[in-house]
Amino acid sequence: MAARSKARKRAVDVLYEADVRGSDPLELLRERVALASPPIPDHAVRLVEGVAEHADRIDELIDRHAHGWSIDRLPDVDRAILRMAVFELLWVDDVPDPVVIDEAVELARSLSTDDSPSYVNGVLGAILDAEVPTS
Repeated sequence: MAARSKARKRAVDVLYEADVRGSDPLELLRERVALASPPIPDHAVRLVEGVAEHADRIDELIDRHAHGWSIDRLPDVDRAILRMAVFELLWVDDVPDPVVIDEAVELARSLSTDDSPSYVNGVLGAILDAEVPTS
């Protein structure tokens, strides 16, 4: 697994755990970094910090584009994957958008339900179409 793929998985782990526990993702991130077992890659730190910084906007976008589901009704792991991917799509310029979506779909395939990969792909595609200007 590539370094950034591992970082995304670790970011989703932290975001998921914080969501399920009802805790602050930044506080949980600090705990995980201090433990360093397993180590938290810099890109994972960047992703969790970015999701925390832009949480309201990210959740608003997911809620708007997750047709048929409110953000609170999404499976917890799907919500974590979508939050991470939306941050990366909109605020991380050094990763191509198709890579972000593909990585999120792969995470959904390995961590969530059979329907999750196509759902994650559809939500991210809708957000990308609506929010990212084409050149």
